[in-house]
Amino acid sequence: MKVRVGFGFDVHQLQAGKELWLGGIKIPSIKGAVGHSDADVLIHAICDALLGAAGLRDIGFHFPDTSSEFKGIDSKILLARVMELLKKENYSIGNIDCTLVLENPKINPHIDAMKQTLASVLGIEITDIGIKATTNETMGYVGREEGVCAYAVALIQK
Repeated sequence: MKVRVGFGFDVHQLQAGKELWLGGIKIPSIKGAVGHSDADVLIHAICDALLGAAGLRDIGFHFPDTSSEFKGIDSKILLARVMELLKKENYSIGNIDCTLVLENPKINPHIDAMKQTLASVLGIEITDIGIKATTNETMGYVGREEGVCAYAVALIQK
């Protein structure tokens, strides 16, 4: 068995009046993420972790923000396409671990729904996904509530 690990990171600006999508679910919030797609930083970080683990470049290579095909797209569709690429290379997911960094809103009440959504898209067990949330202690762009970022690691096996 071949085991590989990948790391992903994504960041998006926050803006009043935009929707906030994290982990495939809409989170009630005054501010939402700005991006070419639905700007779901958690899914984007997971996509990059999975693609990196498989040596398949990054999310921008496969789904460029210069393409109208991906304008406003639901990131769950991108994640499903990443999973198709992994399956084509005979990889399966061992586990995924993620951290969301933002000041507001509080994420803990939404983690179970995010895990359920992601597990469904990826075809894995809920227990194979870890999601944690933290603040940036009011420092930097996250602390000033100007942006949100996410980190992810993924273990895959062939």
